[in-house]
Amino acid sequence: MNTTPNNHPPAAWRHEQHGYSLEESHRSISIPSGVSAMRKLMAFAGPGFMVAVGYMDPGNWATDLAGGSKFGYSLLAVIFLSNLIAIVLQGLCVKLGIVTGKDLAQACRDHYSRPVGIALWVIAELAIAACDLAEVIGSAIALQLLFGLPLLAGVLITVLDVFLVLLLNRKGFRYIEAVVVGLIGVIAVSLLIDVFWAKPDWGGLLMGFIPTTRIITNPEMLYIAIGILGATVMPHNLYLHSSIVQTRAHDRTPEGKREAIKFATIDSTIALTIALVVNAAILVLAAAVFHVNGRTDVAEIQDAHELLAPMLGGAAASILFAVALLASGQNSTLTGTLAGQVVMEGFLRIKIKPWIRRLITRLIAVIPAVIVIAVKGEGSSTALLVLSQVVLSMQLSFAVFPLVFFTSDKAKMGTFVNSASLKVLSYCMAIIIAGLNIYLLGQTVVGWLS
Repeated sequence: MNTTPNNHPPAAWRHEQHGYSLEESHRSISIPSGVSAMRKLMAFAGPGFMVAVGYMDPGNWATDLAGGSKFGYSLLAVIFLSNLIAIVLQGLCVKLGIVTGKDLAQACRDHYSRPVGIALWVIAELAIAACDLAEVIGSAIALQLLFGLPLLAGVLITVLDVFLVLLLNRKGFRYIEAVVVGLIGVIAVSLLIDVFWAKPDWGGLLMGFIPTTRIITNPEMLYIAIGILGATVMPHNLYLHSSIVQTRAHDRTPEGKREAIKFATIDSTIALTIALVVNAAILVLAAAVFHVNGRTDVAEIQDAHELLAPMLGGAAASILFAVALLASGQNSTLTGTLAGQVVMEGFLRIKIKPWIRRLITRLIAVIPAVIVIAVKGEGSSTALLVLSQVVLSMQLSFAVFPLVFFTSDKAKMGTFVNSASLKVLSYCMAIIIAGLNIYLLGQTVVGWLS
């Protein structure tokens, strides 16, 4: 039997010790012993919510709004399917981090040749920059909707969130988790209140979770469905999750790892279920307010905000919508910073101060946003959001396939290797994601050229 010592990674991955990604937070949160399962779950809770942020970031809003306004509740089934895929993949991240003591970036660096590792690092950095672009645009749109600021000014203001990240890093990892959970609460409550005011057709809503052949046979519906799926699983989340699950100082025995995997998986499943509710709420809001009133053309966030107040009979609905969008953008900022650290430290073994890393990442996103908005005007914001999702879709498979491969390799995972059924399911998901994202990319390029 291929077992491993209690306190060491599997033999296939033993190498010189060089520290951990996010070393200041590694095993910094103690896990109590001899307490109830609920108390233990609370100790493990947090990383899953930080990952869930990527599943409700501003990049998802445009696809959800377009799907709901054009096709009503029909694409709720796609959101549900996307969420199931996310739960499986994030569960694999939990296993990888807890069993091997490595995050996905470190695992790739140790397994692949130096040139391949550098290529994967570049791809991961592009994904983080693309995600940050969506956060910049989303936050700037929210500031414009709430305070009337020009979009260009809002983009520049987003640079200041570097100082928020610096402050929270000094406070400790639990503070970051608390802020993230709080902002998720703001997003969920704001959108659910809007949905309540919209009075959706609950029967039609429930039927929307049942897949129909129209999703495949209707090219326009298929395009939006692939957009929803492609915008759901974020590459940087896979790197991030496999690292931050290691912030818990659990027992390193096989029994301790098994318990940690169980509670960390419950944590991420609950958090991703909340993300499902948020994404579904955006689509339901668009279906209940716009689709039923014949407004099937609402795809831009600004249009949705402008139309909510007159259609729901009050300005509060629009304000809550904008508040949720702002909270979404700021939440993604926090997790994007940490993902950038994990990727750089894991692939290159380079450690720089978090605020410097954040400033570099944010400037990479802000500069093209400023140039495009200055040249093409504020109407280009939605195009930038779409571009960010296309770039993300191109990067996704380069993170998914290594993750599935590593967790399916007995030499690396020992007794925690994926079961045969999970291995088949995971590879099928990876292939489906790759195929659909290639299709989405091709259709997007054709649309740009035509």
